[in-house]
Amino acid sequence: MIIAGAGSGKTRVLTYRIAWLISQGVDPFNILSLTFTNKAAEEMRHRIEKVIGSEARNLWMGTFHSVFAKILRIEGTRLGYSANFSIYDTDDSKSLLKSIIKEFALDDKTYRPNYVLNRISSAKNALISHQAYAENDIFLEEDRAAQMPEISRIYRTYAMRCFQANAMDFDDLLFNTNVLFRDHLDVLNKYQHKFKHVMVDEFQDTNLSQYLITRKLSAVSQNICVVGDDAQSIYAFRGANIQNILNFRKDYPDLKVVKLEQNYRSTQNIVNAANSLIQKNKNQLEKNVFSENEEGDKIEVIRAISDNEEGRIIANNIFEGKIRDGFNNSDYAILYRTNAQSRAFEEALRKLNIKYRIIGGLSFYQRKEIKDLLAYLRFTVNQQDEEAFKRIINLPKRGIGDQTVAKIIVTASEQNTSIWDIVSNIKFYFDGRASTAIETFAIMIKSYGILLDEGKDAYEAAMHIAKTSGILHELYIDKTIEGMARHENVQELLNSIKQFVDNDENEDKTLSSFLQTVSLLTNADQDEDGDPEKVTMMTIHGAKGLEFKHVYVVGMEENLFPSQMMLKNRADLEEERRLFYVAITRAEKKLSLSYAESRYNWGKLSYCEPSRFLEEIEAKYLSVSSPKVRPTAERAEPSFTERKPPVGIPTSKSQVLSNLKPVSAAKPVQAHVPSDDFKPSDTANLAEGNKVEHPKFGFGTVTKIDPNGNTTKATIIFDNEGEKTLLLSFAKLRILE
Repeated sequence: MIIAGAGSGKTRVLTYRIAWLISQGVDPFNILSLTFTNKAAEEMRHRIEKVIGSEARNLWMGTFHSVFAKILRIEGTRLGYSANFSIYDTDDSKSLLKSIIKEFALDDKTYRPNYVLNRISSAKNALISHQAYAENDIFLEEDRAAQMPEISRIYRTYAMRCFQANAMDFDDLLFNTNVLFRDHLDVLNKYQHKFKHVMVDEFQDTNLSQYLITRKLSAVSQNICVVGDDAQSIYAFRGANIQNILNFRKDYPDLKVVKLEQNYRSTQNIVNAANSLIQKNKNQLEKNVFSENEEGDKIEVIRAISDNEEGRIIANNIFEGKIRDGFNNSDYAILYRTNAQSRAFEEALRKLNIKYRIIGGLSFYQRKEIKDLLAYLRFTVNQQDEEAFKRIINLPKRGIGDQTVAKIIVTASEQNTSIWDIVSNIKFYFDGRASTAIETFAIMIKSYGILLDEGKDAYEAAMHIAKTSGILHELYIDKTIEGMARHENVQELLNSIKQFVDNDENEDKTLSSFLQTVSLLTNADQDEDGDPEKVTMMTIHGAKGLEFKHVYVVGMEENLFPSQMMLKNRADLEEERRLFYVAITRAEKKLSLSYAESRYNWGKLSYCEPSRFLEEIEAKYLSVSSPKVRPTAERAEPSFTERKPPVGIPTSKSQVLSNLKPVSAAKPVQAHVPSDDFKPSDTANLAEGNKVEHPKFGFGTVTKIDPNGNTTKATIIFDNEGEKTLLLSFAKLRILE
């Protein structure tokens, strides 16, 4: 077990361990290496290839889901699946659950598809089948208490419908692999002797299902190597179990532990601050992470009056820092606890014309037009795919209504047959205009099947389907800006299929193989933005494994971070602390932590208390900043030190953040009232020494002009506001003399 502290180079360790094994005569075909993202797997594969050459391509390396999907393609017939089964993404699963809830005449406000899917997912990750769920009195009682007694029936129907559709969701890929190895010992024995060396990256993020699979596979050889950091276990909400790494020694008494404790990424100040925080956790493996890099700047703590001001301060900070430190946009990251926090930062960055990208928004493969074409491709490969069928049967419009589709699905269920059997023999079951349209649709799908039988590769098949299905034509004739963008997106999808076919590393160039590659992409693999020169904004969970020169961790307030939902017990609070540890250790050179004294919540202004985590970092590693941008008089609030605690917030911490109090409290500022004749002047010829008036900051004198085209800046000393640096393309200034 390799305990790899943050920034200690664990990818390099795994890479060289695999290369060393191969150099010692181990066949690459006998090595299984499991990661959590395809990007990580590909990066490792390319690094190994540089060391040992093309033999690296023979490794079984990939995500848990991609590797076990590959095994299920080979062995799935043992469980009743064909090799071309579909893989349902979250949207497909929710759509199917919505249909089932509607068919059961249940209230979808009570049986929310999101909640039901999470409930089913949790059961599968704990290896609880729908049969076991229905026999478990505790689960049934919990459902009754939540006023959702039908979840067991929904789970059973969902599982059956997935099976009938020859489809698995993401959780099924792990669940069914466990079932395969449990019920078919010859298959287990085959892979136990195939994989003589098993390696697992990010082991602290494994769940029960993943852990049992790896333990079974390594049971014969006992050659298992896991790499992880218990201090970065942050995915309990996905079923990750930190006990897997904490109790690993109990499962393997002759375990050898290697600790990687040197952080090569961050400055000493950042590493020491992270250590002072994480030592507050009781449940952890002992290690001493250190850095021999430069000492570095202290960690800046920024106090803002409001969430909007927090956004302005940080946007200004980035703008000035790029000039001061010589950093690029891509060197900065803004990390937050929840996606909803991004708004203030987006607005502030846009005003300063700073490009940014949000990771974790709508990915390329989640766009409607992309999912539409992919559904055609999926149904061509697997005619049992109910969700793909529902998406394309009336796309483009063929006069086939929802009621007709519902009748087909119900008839298939009643006849205990597949949807395709009904559709391909529609005249036998239905008559009327819709049946003619359905018959034409079935003939088209059969013609696509012939393409595959003729051995057409993924690109040839996809291009033919896009043209003849009518999807490309419908998007082409839509000349709105949105329509043209959708048409370009579909072209980009076809380009990606061509790249897949032209890639020599992909031996299987079939449509089925391409669809599997796409369906197994993780969020971390999906980067649709071709312009890398942007500030990155994302949740801390999404930042795992990344690094930036300057990181801003924002919203450092009680009930926001740590989240109010994670204060119920020590285990949850310790996970939140580990999440903050991950955020801190993303930074290479500079780290800033910010909190707002007030923010709007559900339309109401509420006062905020700084996060306890700020107090847990030793004061000697911190530098405190007062607000740099003062609010107008009507929005001014007393400082944290003057304000009485809001109702409902405990007051037991008498010295809350005493080391972070600014020297003097911020005072309300009298807002400047613009002159009656105020009218912005043309600032093209603004010069040093000019007297100016600003509608908010009042009167001042220009002390410096920094020319740079559209981003020309002026430094102005205002009579009441002090020195400000303004972008002339945005600033409204009246030149007085």
